[in-house]
Amino acid sequence: MKGKKIINADGNEIGVVSGIRNGVAYVDPDPGITDKVMSRLGWGDTDDDDYRLHPEKIDRVTDDEIHLRRDL
Repeated sequence: MKGKKIINADGNEIGVVSGIRNGVAYVDPDPGITDKVMSRLGWGDTDDDDYRLHPEKIDRVTDDEIHLRRDL
């Protein structure tokens, strides 16, 4: 799972899975994503470099990508 691209519902890459801790994927977000997108994903203003990817935000997983739900 590490290294998989995170793709939003519009087909844009918004980050990459940086690692798995305790069965939870963490994402290194693309520096260009907006605060609005980060807020929708529950990634608030923290000092963390990596953010938890909540399973309920995921639509589907392919070999190379994790696609997020449209209704975020």
